Amino acid sequence: MAIGFFEQQDSARRISRRLIWLFIAAVIAIVVTVNVALGAVYLFAFAPHGAWARYGLDALPHYFVSTTTAVVVLMIVGGTLLQMLDLREGGEAVARMVGARLVDPSSRDQLERRLLNVVEEMALASGIPAPRVYVLERQDTINAFAAGLNPRDAVITVTHGALTRLTRDELQGVVGHEFSHILNGDMTLNVRLIGLLHGLLILALFGRFLLDLDWARGSTDRRSRWGVMAAAGIVILAAGYIGVFFGRLIKAGVSRQRELLADASGVQFTRNADGIGSALRKIGGLGDEAGGQIDHPHAETLSHMFMAPARLNFASGWLATHPPLRERIRRIYGHPMDFLPAPELVVWSGPDYPAQAPELAPLPFTPGLASAPAAAGSEGAADAAAAPGISPVAGLVGAAAAAGVPAAIGRPHPASRPFAERLLSGVESLGLRPALSDTTGAQLLVLGLLIEQEQTIAAHQEQIVAQTYGPNAAAQVEAVRNAAARMPPGWRLPLADLAMPALRKLPPAARDRLLALARKLIAADGRVTLPEFLLYTVLEARLGPGVQSVRPVRYASLRDLSAEARLVLSLVATVRMPEAPAHAYQAGARLLDGAGTEPIGREALALDKVSAALHRLNLLAPLAKPQFIKACVAVAFVDGSTNWRAASCLRTLCAALDCPLPPQIESDEQAQDAAA
Repeated sequence: MAIGFFEQQDSARRISRRLIWLFIAAVIAIVVTVNVALGAVYLFAFAPHGAWARYGLDALPHYFVSTTTAVVVLMIVGGTLLQMLDLREGGEAVARMVGARLVDPSSRDQLERRLLNVVEEMALASGIPAPRVYVLERQDTINAFAAGLNPRDAVITVTHGALTRLTRDELQGVVGHEFSHILNGDMTLNVRLIGLLHGLLILALFGRFLLDLDWARGSTDRRSRWGVMAAAGIVILAAGYIGVFFGRLIKAGVSRQRELLADASGVQFTRNADGIGSALRKIGGLGDEAGGQIDHPHAETLSHMFMAPARLNFASGWLATHPPLRERIRRIYGHPMDFLPAPELVVWSGPDYPAQAPELAPLPFTPGLASAPAAAGSEGAADAAAAPGISPVAGLVGAAAAAGVPAAIGRPHPASRPFAERLLSGVESLGLRPALSDTTGAQLLVLGLLIEQEQTIAAHQEQIVAQTYGPNAAAQVEAVRNAAARMPPGWRLPLADLAMPALRKLPPAARDRLLALARKLIAADGRVTLPEFLLYTVLEARLGPGVQSVRPVRYASLRDLSAEARLVLSLVATVRMPEAPAHAYQAGARLLDGAGTEPIGREALALDKVSAALHRLNLLAPLAKPQFIKACVAVAFVDGSTNWRAASCLRTLCAALDCPLPPQIESDEQAQDAAA
């Protein structure tokens, strides 16, 4: 049976705790070895003759053991903390470690454009913000990795060889493999592992440093000191390799099973075994275990993160970080398959490809999606725009769909791809693609989505934007406002997620300014509409303080947060049944202890209170979140059905809780069957 998103998150947390114990065991082994080795060197080389026989360990200098232990522990722990400090920026810091180059969202290079499209499609289908994309230049092998402290700051890095040697389906299989690492919690685990392993390696590096010192030339006294330093260097280097061994053991124990899971998830996400399967066969065709080799000093440090072995050393055997390629391929296809040649594809790659160069095939676009604006306040028009196949929540139409919502979290499904393709095509059709390519354009895009359709209020809001970004900004947000009027209601939140790669380039002060300006636009008409609330909640979850840090688990049970759970359930109930919120609320309250039987009144559902409640609920243990989400689903699907507003609210709450809910898409026939 497939393991769900929350179980994978909990498994990653348990592995993290196990890593700490393994790290402590490695530190103890290193400390004991260094003390024994240095003590032996002193007793047999420097202590008076016969001192060991007469005094035993008392022949050692005072505080020898405690001083040596303190120095070794400080070096290891200090090295770990310094490395983790260097990685505080998350995925981008890891990508820079190996010299990867950020792919510009506005790139016109055909291969880079193809990669960006694949990543955007997978992000939309997964319900997470689009990761930033990096390329490892001058690496002609096929490899990739995902890095970050959480899905909000994730990056995906691929080698240049993966761009030039893989077809679109194969590249999609590789990206699906990396998205599995993002969604299953492997990515955060792997970044933590970098810091721990660096601490274990620091002693070996110090021993090498002592051996490289040039003490041999000069006076007799200096040569004598060199002998002491050389002996100490050899001992420390040898002891340091205990850390290397433990590091390899930890990486092998953590990485192998997670790679097999990512292979299986990549097939599940794309419903195409030939995608990741052919990519692995091409890696084998480049040289069995050498097809993913990375020529960089930090390749060994990051070897556990790559999709394929990045180093030949320990590429096979019980210390290998990856299962054998042939075994992975056999598991994907169900039987052995031969490796494939991996020649470079004949595709034009350059910033200004000529007119005769073939463009990528356009994504399918359904006519009528960008139709004329619906009349303001027209309920029927809004619900018509949310017809099946258009809105990312259109498939949420009945009890059967409700039962599948918790299981769908963190599990992108191929049925979501049509929505992703139509949205990306609609972005081009509506002329919004340039706004996604730079930080200023992305800020004006999300602010433009908050501009009201009523002209007087819109003019006031545009003036507020112009005061911050200049007079030309008013025209840009007006263009976004006009485009938003032609969008189906379910497009706003995914569109904001597409803007995240550009928005994440903003420094913290600029992010705070953007959120403050968004609050000012929302307050311009003296009320908070549902679309405004949903969009702001997503922006705060993606860009707010602490977005690049790991959220700690502070609450083991929902009973500790009953007031917060009641507040959020009341919001969903009010959105689902504004005329009878108590009836909708009770459907979810029955599933939670301490939630009470009556919802909180509409007047108490303030934006800041709901935001604070969601922040605390996000600190729940992974296995405590499903019950709360089931309660929210029960409210949204009260009486066996829902509407696009409640479903959009549900999807936004999942985003705020770091539980990505993919678009729930069904065909017209499926929707009718579910409704029946």
